[in-house]
Amino acid sequence: MNQLGITSTEARYLPDAYYANMGDLFAGQYGGKQWIRYGYDDAEDMMGGASGAYAKEHFQSVTPNQSVQLLLASGDVEKVGEEEVRGEQTTHYAGTVNVADIQEQNANLGEEMRAELEEQLKASGITTADIDLWINDDNLLVKKVERGDTANGELNSTVYYSDYGVDVSVEEPPASQTLDYKDLMNNLPAS
Repeated sequence: MNQLGITSTEARYLPDAYYANMGDLFAGQYGGKQWIRYGYDDAEDMMGGASGAYAKEHFQSVTPNQSVQLLLASGDVEKVGEEEVRGEQTTHYAGTVNVADIQEQNANLGEEMRAELEEQLKASGITTADIDLWINDDNLLVKKVERGDTANGELNSTVYYSDYGVDVSVEEPPASQTLDYKDLMNNLPAS
């Protein structure tokens, strides 16, 4: 994303797919299509085995409280202090999660699939993730930062949460502005 000049992105989660807005530079390279569609079933098919099943499960059931649960379950969490985040008073917590423990939290995956996924994650070089959470006075997650190293480089993700309890209507981006991830991967040059 850094190579595309993207520092933040809009994401839309729908029942069958996750959409990410990749910005104007990406759109300029792909015929005006600024959105990538990640179909949940496609992820399972393309990644195969446990990784695909995990990706599908993750995208279909992702909620803000999962990182909180993972960090608490790790047993390695400490209060860092009080901080203001986007105008809200929060308590900052930090800790490290063993990636293998993440798989244990997915009850819908069988033992064999969890073991296979753990091996695939280890092969990618991911073993632990550092997680920082900022929780407001209503015990709601306001900000989450996850960092870790992979075989392909550093992983660094920051997500802000707001507007809890607000009714929203999420619409699929227009097809004319959407590129399917599966099509993108199938058309990349082999290098």
